Amino acid sequence: MAVQTVAGNTSSSAPAVDLGPAAALSCRECGERFELGPLFACASCFGPLEVAYDLPTGSPEELRKRIEAGPDNIWRYAPLLPVPADVAEKPNINPGFTKLVKADNLARELGVTGGLYVKDDSGNPTHSFKDRVVAIAVEAARAFGFTTLSCSSTGNLAGAVGAAAARAGLRSCVFIPHDLEQGKVVMAAVYGGELVGIEGNYDDVNRFCSELIGDPLGEGWGFVNVNLRPYYGEGSKTLAYEICEQLGWRLPDQIVIPIASGSQLTKIDKGFQELIKLGLVEDRPYKIFGAQAEGCSPVSAAFKAGHDVVRPQKPNTIAKSLAIGNPADGPYVLDIARRTGGAVEDVTDEQVVDAIKLLARTEGIFGETAGGVTLGVTKKLIEAGVIDPALTTVVLNTGDGLKTLDAVSATSQATATIKPSLDAFRAAGLVAG
Repeated sequence: MAVQTVAGNTSSSAPAVDLGPAAALSCRECGERFELGPLFACASCFGPLEVAYDLPTGSPEELRKRIEAGPDNIWRYAPLLPVPADVAEKPNINPGFTKLVKADNLARELGVTGGLYVKDDSGNPTHSFKDRVVAIAVEAARAFGFTTLSCSSTGNLAGAVGAAAARAGLRSCVFIPHDLEQGKVVMAAVYGGELVGIEGNYDDVNRFCSELIGDPLGEGWGFVNVNLRPYYGEGSKTLAYEICEQLGWRLPDQIVIPIASGSQLTKIDKGFQELIKLGLVEDRPYKIFGAQAEGCSPVSAAFKAGHDVVRPQKPNTIAKSLAIGNPADGPYVLDIARRTGGAVEDVTDEQVVDAIKLLARTEGIFGETAGGVTLGVTKKLIEAGVIDPALTTVVLNTGDGLKTLDAVSATSQATATIKPSLDAFRAAGLVAG
């Protein structure tokens, strides 16, 4: 079978690869199956491809024990991922198994009585959930013989690719919008790979990368979120696996997930469904809620209007990691939100900042702007009666606030500046009375 690199173009036959339980690529639209390879679009209908598996059979109890005996990172779930069985022995950044924080202080503030948890992915190696998806993409890149790892990025992905490529001994060359937050620029550049700013927004960057893949200049390049996208996306499933395991092998009643391309949300749902199929969790209802910033809310707008098609928007928000105006998985997000009884909502930049500070003040977690979007939407939906405060709720914080300091710097300054004397301290009115 020919391996498609860009819709309508083909290259040589697919190499024999070892990607563990991954059996094929399957079109999400028409169901046609393809051999494993650097494909991202169906040759028949141009629909997106995703990994299909030969999942483990046998006792759920034995599979649980096998997972629990594994390493404290995403490789504990290797039997459910498109990676070779010996993946834990290879040089990788080994992300995952981050904290699921029981947020009792925040729950009291929001009036949640059923249990509120924050899945804090700022604890990953480059301090965002992107380490999960890139770790899987690296294994696919190795399997297909790529020598350069690349991506289009709003920031976090660029850093994750740089770090993972350095660890794996691969060259990296990543592309970002020219006006990205400086903290993310530094974090992407420090790993020694090539970092290229593109004049324009993320959608412009992504279009450029798609052109590069079809050009001889892109020969030997694995773009984690383009020609490796089906494998890359599977990394987000590990969030679903971890949350359920950390809840005692049960599904949350409700989960709130930020939306950029929408892939994270769709893959978390896929992870939940796989755990149900394998008998690792009880099959019961759960609701999935999507969160966007008002300045880039094409999926939220479509949900509220009752549309099945997502109309692109030009981003204008401080939440730059979510600033994708034409989200590839937008229609699938709508399907999942509606199927599960969830919703998609958005918040203003001011509400984003308020939510970042609320999470920091109540739980000691400093989330980046995407985390502020997610918590801001959670708060808004609780107040609107859409999220049930009596049910177990999980909120995702997908990155570290140190990456987006500009968002809160104006309102997060020293309480007072005084001379080094007790009298000055008293005069500042800071002594508890």
